[in-house]
Amino acid sequence: MPSTYPKPPYPKQQQSMPGTTGEMNPRPDHGETTYKGAGRLEGMKALITGGDSGIGRAVAIAYAREGADILISYLNETEDAAELKALVEKEGRKAVLVAGDLQDPAHCRSVVTRAVDELGGVDILVNNAAHQATFKDIGDISDEEWELTFKVNIHAMFYLTKAAVPHMKPGSAIVNTASINSDAPNPSLLAYATTKGAIQNFTAGLAQLLAEKGIRANAVAPGPIWTPLIPSTMPEEVVENFGKNVPMKRAGQPAELATAYVMLADPRSSYTSGTTVAVTGGKPFI
Repeated sequence: MPSTYPKPPYPKQQQSMPGTTGEMNPRPDHGETTYKGAGRLEGMKALITGGDSGIGRAVAIAYAREGADILISYLNETEDAAELKALVEKEGRKAVLVAGDLQDPAHCRSVVTRAVDELGGVDILVNNAAHQATFKDIGDISDEEWELTFKVNIHAMFYLTKAAVPHMKPGSAIVNTASINSDAPNPSLLAYATTKGAIQNFTAGLAQLLAEKGIRANAVAPGPIWTPLIPSTMPEEVVENFGKNVPMKRAGQPAELATAYVMLADPRSSYTSGTTVAVTGGKPFI
């Protein structure tokens, strides 16, 4: 629970990209034992990218407990994905796993096709998958790294959304994961922060474009959240003190974002579109 969540300094640790949940110390809380559903998404079908771990995992657990069937798109973290599938199925909901690289537009389209074929449609699209890497100098960012970050973080979002919208009925929702970096970019995350700014702009424009179809589009902007992305992409000294600079003096846990994603997907939030919900541990999002 929030009152007992760990604060930095965290144990020294490093992982290879993209990182796994099981190697993290402390292990993140995704709401496995704490999230209680209330049927807010009963009978809906959700497609979640980057769903195997971190924020996506917490969202999948919450959505399942709110009554949704789920397709979980992930890169190659099979152990994390299998654990999540079991958690979703424990709630009596359907879980479909789809591994693959969202850099590929054809794979993005195939993920949506799988959701339609195996879940029976797409009512909620959560564009959450992301790539980041840390660099101290712009000269250290290769052309390939810059292009990879854009392909995974923003191009895939476009391909997935474009493929999903024809299958979405009025009352459906799109929830994109932005970041506090959308408005307050960390210079060592130049490529990542730039894509997060693009995601916020994409979401705002998309909400206007889809309003007449009855489809809502919103974003969640997390602050420092304790996920495998952190020990696998940041220097050890940054990991050790991760989240110390926000008013709550700690990293957020994935479980602490789940309610924002549920609210934005809930059909009862029918007048909420084009907004960004900041979950930043008290740090202003301007």
